[in-house]
Amino acid sequence: MAIDAPAQNTENPPETGSGSTWSSLRPLILRIHFYAGLLIAPLLLIAAASGLLYALSFQAEKILYSHELEVPVGDRALPLGAQVEAARKARPEGTVTAVWPSNEDGATTRVLMTTPDIEEGKSLAVFVDPYTAQVRGELTSYGGSGALPLRTWLDQLHRDLHLGDLGRNYSEMAASWLWVVALGGLLLWLGRRRMTKRALFVPQRGAKGRRRTLSWHGSVGLWAVTGLVLLSATGLTWSRYAGENIGAVQDQLGGATPTVSATLEGAGGTGGGHEGHGGGHGGAHQGADVGIDRAVASARAAGVDTKITVTLPEEGNGYVVKERDTQFPVHLDSVAVDPSNGKVIDELRFADYPLLAKLTRFGIDAHTGVFLGLANQLALAALALALILLIVWGYRMWWLRRPTKERRLSVGRPMPRGAWRKVPLPALLPIAAATGLIGWFVPMLGVSLLLFLALDITLAAVTRFRGRTG
Repeated sequence: MAIDAPAQNTENPPETGSGSTWSSLRPLILRIHFYAGLLIAPLLLIAAASGLLYALSFQAEKILYSHELEVPVGDRALPLGAQVEAARKARPEGTVTAVWPSNEDGATTRVLMTTPDIEEGKSLAVFVDPYTAQVRGELTSYGGSGALPLRTWLDQLHRDLHLGDLGRNYSEMAASWLWVVALGGLLLWLGRRRMTKRALFVPQRGAKGRRRTLSWHGSVGLWAVTGLVLLSATGLTWSRYAGENIGAVQDQLGGATPTVSATLEGAGGTGGGHEGHGGGHGGAHQGADVGIDRAVASARAAGVDTKITVTLPEEGNGYVVKERDTQFPVHLDSVAVDPSNGKVIDELRFADYPLLAKLTRFGIDAHTGVFLGLANQLALAALALALILLIVWGYRMWWLRRPTKERRLSVGRPMPRGAWRKVPLPALLPIAAATGLIGWFVPMLGVSLLLFLALDITLAAVTRFRGRTG
């Protein structure tokens, strides 16, 4: 919810009239909502537009890369080892790091490699027909969800505008303020006087001009506010500055995400025998290796048997087989397998994750569109579209409040300054304390709030100076 902050409203009285505390708080919330919406809305608009494209990219990838992702269904799938070997022959200079076995009829196997021409943090995905071992193509893959070039490009646009660490400041600023603007707008909308309860949830019929825009802005914002706050919270979990603070708190509360231990007993010696499937790179596993098919069979026997990712062993470590099925109920168990004998050496069940770790995983997966699949992606698209409309409506209300007789460069005005002085001290003190704590914990919010305050003070000083000299 965004920008509406009128000084007065003769069309629809804003206050409910109940309670002096709300009457004193409303001008302060309205002024913050106005400045936050006005100055942060451009960043929110960029994040929403890029997020909308990202949410749609999942289905677009299936169409764009159908040749790499799909094959005619054959009679019998070949052993994984043969499929991996076909990828190695196609890219002999590459080092195989992980494999995504075909998880359904007609789907290719994805063999992930590091190669000299692939930038750090990404992998070369070689797509192999599981029935013929024919290589169907190669694409760059990114992240645990296996984003292909289209989704990767849109993901980076949404995250940092392709500007690296400097660009990440934009998305963190947007995420830092989104929940403030959304909750502030919710309070303002709930606090308005209205004739029927229906007007709270549904745009008002017959309304015109600014009143109509406000009706759509408020009712759509009411339906979207929960999703917008969740997007803000989950987006902050992996931001640069607030993300560090969130991670530290999560660790202190015992909510760190656990990992399966793949360390081999007596690791450090290279042992004898043939090279493992690591391909002979730096820390590749040396010694006896039962092979990827045996490792997968052991994992399936241990219950890791849905969509899986197989990480190949390096020196001192075994195979790691992880489930990656994020459909509900999720299957995210993992095991480590000793490459010398195929025995499971460690197990990690998602049910044993700390509650905070589970919630973090669900939140991040939902934010990135991989939780619940298509339903998740449609929900993200709907929220992004709602946010775009809220911002457009907010700016329209701001524009409609400009003076009607002198239509020069004038625009709508915020609530008068000094709104905080009207807040009772028993309410003002905890608000100030909470604001300081949140500003420290979410630095981009705190810094920008100080800048808003400095701007407001400067404008007030300029106004007083002009009044004295005029």
